[in-house]
Amino acid sequence: MSDAAREAEALIGRRGAAGRIVLNRPKALNALTLAMVRLMTAALDAWQDDPLVTRVVIGGAGEKAFCAGGDIRLLYELGRAGDHDQQLTFWREEYQLDERIRTYPKPIVAMIDGIVMGGGVGVSINASHRVAGERFSFAMPEVGIGFFPDVGGTYFLPRLERHAGVYLALTGLRANAGDAVAFGLAQTFVRSGAFGALTAALESGDEVGATLARFAATPPPSALMDEADALEACFSLGDRDAILASLEAAEGRGLAFAAPARAAMLTKSPTSQALALRQMALGPLVDFDEALRIEYRIVSRVCRGHDFYEGVRAVIVDKDNRPVWSAPPSRAEVDAYFVPLGDDELTFPAPRP
Repeated sequence: MSDAAREAEALIGRRGAAGRIVLNRPKALNALTLAMVRLMTAALDAWQDDPLVTRVVIGGAGEKAFCAGGDIRLLYELGRAGDHDQQLTFWREEYQLDERIRTYPKPIVAMIDGIVMGGGVGVSINASHRVAGERFSFAMPEVGIGFFPDVGGTYFLPRLERHAGVYLALTGLRANAGDAVAFGLAQTFVRSGAFGALTAALESGDEVGATLARFAATPPPSALMDEADALEACFSLGDRDAILASLEAAEGRGLAFAAPARAAMLTKSPTSQALALRQMALGPLVDFDEALRIEYRIVSRVCRGHDFYEGVRAVIVDKDNRPVWSAPPSRAEVDAYFVPLGDDELTFPAPRP
């Protein structure tokens, strides 16, 4: 491999029957950039018509992360400079890639070990086959930086078992491999030490489902699933104040999930949580493409607002963890984020034959 290839932000190539994509920014926890989005999109386009490629396998370099999300610091700096066009170019092409992955006509296997957040969730949750390793650590932490759960979160989060997606959206807390399989974030658990052998087996050309079944192991237990009845009772309420009150009552009954969930919610952006609750209500009523269009409408307004920049400042730039959030929004203010964009609506390339 050339020095240039080693420096590439995403390593692209064919090995056997598999098109291989490796997100290759391990020092940045493989955070997603526009260059990576474009490399992946071009690869998927080329492999669709390549008879030698019968499946695609996506992984992350290093042992710490599959992909910790988009390059939020860069997006913050672009917005502070007033360059919303460049910000929206990233989000538009990222969402188009997520749609491409979900609708791809060949199997896509996401090999998810380590941290997977935000943009990394979009690249993996939308794959046809999702494999969680022992180090799997999932989060949609956007409400903690004044953002909102995007990359298809409007669609897939409210479809998770037992309202777990609403819990994840409003708290930003993490889910482990046991939670992932129990609630539907991943279908298969494979021990981290077997990832290399599984990848090689997928390159051999054997049927994808049967290959994954050969390597599947019993997932670890899910503590969240043990308290799923109470979790669902809290996060099915649809109102932030009602959820917080229900969590306080659940904490009083000694339920382990309740205190961390309530504490987490109290530190997050009320505007972001209001947006997320509206997403969770709308999501079951729309298809995936419409969910992404909704998210593009929201992000087109969020990038011109206050809480995103304040949240990134507090968590990532200054790291004082003392964000000063906007006041909770009115219903009309929330409605405004969801208004269609007219000529600026998110579009998707026509399906290829």
